[in-house]
Amino acid sequence: MTGYGRATARTERYEITAEVHSVNHRYLETSVRLPRSFSYLEGKIKEQVQQAVSRGKVEVALTMQSIGSKDTTVEINHDVVMAYLRAVAAENELLRESGFRKNQIMMGTAVSEFGGATDALPLSTLLRIPDAFQVQQVAEDADVIWSEVQPVVTEALQQFVTMRQTEGERLAADVASHLENLESMTKRVEQLVPETVQQYYDKLYKKITELLGDRTVEESRLVTETAVVAEKIAVDEELVRLHSHIAQFRGFLESTEPTGRKMDFLVQEMNREVNTTGSKSQSLEITKLVVDMKSEIEKIREQIQNIE
Repeated sequence: MTGYGRATARTERYEITAEVHSVNHRYLETSVRLPRSFSYLEGKIKEQVQQAVSRGKVEVALTMQSIGSKDTTVEINHDVVMAYLRAVAAENELLRESGFRKNQIMMGTAVSEFGGATDALPLSTLLRIPDAFQVQQVAEDADVIWSEVQPVVTEALQQFVTMRQTEGERLAADVASHLENLESMTKRVEQLVPETVQQYYDKLYKKITELLGDRTVEESRLVTETAVVAEKIAVDEELVRLHSHIAQFRGFLESTEPTGRKMDFLVQEMNREVNTTGSKSQSLEITKLVVDMKSEIEKIREQIQNIE
């Protein structure tokens, strides 16, 4: 079934948002989208989804917006800076030895607090050195992060499940109406079967009478022949099982447990009984009813694909 849920919470460090939505799917398939630095949460989120959902293609999207920069540190990469300075000093030495003092590489100058020049490396120059700064994320406790994320995911899942329950109630009402139609048709077939046997007897009696003319028709032979045909077209067992399947299906609709897959199986059995009834029938009216019954079963099959 389709569904959607969204929840947001703000902690000391993060603004957390969780969104859950799903589309119809025969089995449970869960995918999680979240920031790469929090990828370790994926398994926990999937486990939480499995506890709340048993069917559907479910997608969870988690965003973690940092509040402030307490989780970030910036350090100067001393080794990189010194390597650049040594390279510049070595180049300047070569230039002096070659007599190119005016062409020495200048790393920049700074002004001391007394107004004089100093050999200090200016920040502007430092900022131009590649990899001079190291930006690092402060390691966070995974359990602490999960304790903040879990309530948000739980709330989003609750909204999601509530929406699916509302849709499920609507689908259950629709399926129940198709079951009513199917049961009504089943009862009609039960009423027609004896009429079919009698019609066969009357048709056979008329045909033999026309062939024999004034000669006596042997009633016992007719009864025997009719009994054989009645046995061949008997669908009592099929109709009894069909009634049982319909009753069991209604029980599934009232259940609070996931029954979608059980309904799948039961629809197959119902279709089997109706097909057998149709193959045995020699009545045009029963054949028409069988077509309508299969149509109702197909409508039920389409709907239960959306039921958990």
